[in-house]
Amino acid sequence: MPDHSIRLFASAGAIRHVGEGLLARSLPKAEWTHEAHLAACAWLILERADIVPERDLPDIIRAYNLAVGGVNDDTQGYHETLTQLYVIGVRRFLEGCTAEGLLAKVNALLASEVAPRDWPLHMYSRERLFSVDARRGWVEPDLSAI
Repeated sequence: MPDHSIRLFASAGAIRHVGEGLLARSLPKAEWTHEAHLAACAWLILERADIVPERDLPDIIRAYNLAVGGVNDDTQGYHETLTQLYVIGVRRFLEGCTAEGLLAKVNALLASEVAPRDWPLHMYSRERLFSVDARRGWVEPDLSAI
């Protein structure tokens, strides 16, 4: 069984490394973890005003996936509903976060209720969330509001 314990970042530089590696499509695939997804989203929101995650992240992730040998199809790679849901969650978390600095904010995010891998399943049934429609486009939650 995989270890899903929280893996916090040791430095703001490590967070920027993930975000910049994502944008440059140079981040090693092994480093593109669940925590890296959340950290990159937070970094984009906090430090890259030139990028609008809701608009730009889909193409950024798709291009990154292809660059590291992945695919974006009906069963793997980019997932629109998960991406947009986590952008909503990360943005809401950061709006209320009182931690100071990138490192503290990201590590607080990783310890929050938004971070667990099963967070989306509080709002979505497994069938709806992992449907082709949800992978290709935004679908509304079927269990509870975000």
